[in-house]
Amino acid sequence: MSLITFDQSLYSKLNQKAYALEKRRLQIELLKLQEDVIANERRICILFEGRDTAGKSSTIKFFSEYLMPKSFRYVALGIPTKWESSNWFKRWQKVLPEPGEIVFLDRSWYTRAITEPVMGYCSESQYRKFMQEVNDWEKNLIKNKKIELTKLYFSLSEDQQKIRMKARKNSKLKYWKLSKNDERIVTKWDAFTLYKEQMFERTATETAPWICINANNKMIARLTALRVLINKTDYEGKKLLKPARWSKKINNYKASLEGVIFDNLSYEQYMLITKYSDDFKQ
Repeated sequence: MSLITFDQSLYSKLNQKAYALEKRRLQIELLKLQEDVIANERRICILFEGRDTAGKSSTIKFFSEYLMPKSFRYVALGIPTKWESSNWFKRWQKVLPEPGEIVFLDRSWYTRAITEPVMGYCSESQYRKFMQEVNDWEKNLIKNKKIELTKLYFSLSEDQQKIRMKARKNSKLKYWKLSKNDERIVTKWDAFTLYKEQMFERTATETAPWICINANNKMIARLTALRVLINKTDYEGKKLLKPARWSKKINNYKASLEGVIFDNLSYEQYMLITKYSDDFKQ
């Protein structure tokens, strides 16, 4: 199983000024990446998965703030039709990136791996069929369709989700984001966790690993997610993103790779373990 979890010790002493500076340099690198995608007609697809209120949509907004609008797409599909539900992969095939395009998926085909079975929106046979076929389908996207796939999972605690749900419900600007479905799925925390773990176990492959990001702090999660994408992706004019000087003095880095947890790491040890050229072998 290729599940890679990143600890945010890198940003543990982050203030607003440092956040703004880090955001700027990461977004500059992302714009360089987009230029390379356009010039070389590359296809990049980034999946944003996680529980409700994990910060998926706001992170996509953070990513795309300064990108050239004509060369990226934000995709958030609604309730599937009867045909789409029975032809699951064809539904998603239609929104995959064209040459020279970056696509951000606010939830993806993996709703069939977690949300749909938890809520009873698909049959057991549909769920099993998806789990049996998704790895080969993704391998085809990567090797034959030349799509560069990044699967991000935003993880948050049950207490933090409850806090965010309450804030959303009481907000005069965000109350509309809290649907009846959201209120129901919050009560199914354990079932969601079970299906999430099954998804990681069966679909975190060497070809398409899951990258798990702690989303209890949205500000830090956004920076971490963008840093992950930049570091794992090659492009013209790439500048190696080393941590700021102040972060190198923090000697409590932690990383989890292939189920093994590495704790109390120095900066050098952390960089060695999370060396992307090794972690993302094709």
